[in-house]
Amino acid sequence: MFTDEVEIEVIGGKGGDGCASFRREKYVPRGGPDGGDGGRGGSVILRAESNTASLIHLTSQKTWKARNGQQGGSAQRHGASADDLILKVPVGTMVFDCNHDILLKDLDVDQKEFVVARGGFGGKGNVRFKTATNRAPRTASPGEEGQTREIRLELKMIADVGLVGKPNAGKSTLLSRLSEARPEIANYPFTTKNPILGLVAVTPEQSFVMADIPGLIEGAHKGVGLGHDFLRHVQRAGILVHLIEPSPQDGTDPLENYRVIRNELTEFDKELGERQELVVISKADLPEATEVAKRFQDELGITPMIISSATGAGLPQLRHRLVEILKPATRW
Repeated sequence: MFTDEVEIEVIGGKGGDGCASFRREKYVPRGGPDGGDGGRGGSVILRAESNTASLIHLTSQKTWKARNGQQGGSAQRHGASADDLILKVPVGTMVFDCNHDILLKDLDVDQKEFVVARGGFGGKGNVRFKTATNRAPRTASPGEEGQTREIRLELKMIADVGLVGKPNAGKSTLLSRLSEARPEIANYPFTTKNPILGLVAVTPEQSFVMADIPGLIEGAHKGVGLGHDFLRHVQRAGILVHLIEPSPQDGTDPLENYRVIRNELTEFDKELGERQELVVISKADLPEATEVAKRFQDELGITPMIISSATGAGLPQLRHRLVEILKPATRW
């Protein structure tokens, strides 16, 4: 299963209480205070991991709490501090405060960490309260409570190239031909229910990440279907490859389908409408592919590429073109 949004409560561990005790040893009359400090409570830390693909593992419980620190002991022994609770999340996870609806952190780099709920400090033992006028303090302070937060985690997949288009345009098949990704492929709309990432190898040292964004439909920017869930992931893609089916099974016009998707992207995020785009007509083996390409040129002034994932026609040229576009912004 794939989950790209989850709300949870995170609680830092309570600090251990300080100890109030007095030295008791043979031949040491009137031993002074010797209570130690409490240990610090564990913090809840979010860590971006490249090998974590979903937030599904965080849905098993509503509240995630770090351990408490241990109480201080006599002979000025400090209580042990608790280990931090590390919650692994996918790279591209955004952390929001539910109560104030503000972005706290964008975990957009592998191994990036964020202390989302700090553990409480340990209390002070009574030895800390000894003064020249109070040589036998009986007071020790309690440990500090850990921080509590209600947070919302939203995953926006990070990819160099994002595949967009109407359902059944051939995005999953194209991704499977260019990378090692193996999405479900079938001859009906909405085969892909979740975004899928694939690594496209150019040379042994050169590669880029391509994401198959599930099929968009009209009204997606208003939340129709799973519009918001799908469109969120497009925002992280560097380049958009707009895949056009030359002969849609539902009888719709390919150019009108292109306009619909373009409108959905712009309405959802104006910047998406200005994102660099490569128009690609799939299923080059169909006679309509050449005709649709000519219409794009004549009516929209766009010169699309024509490919066939089934036969492999045009795939090397598409890969080469993407590399040429990505080179200035990608460290190979």
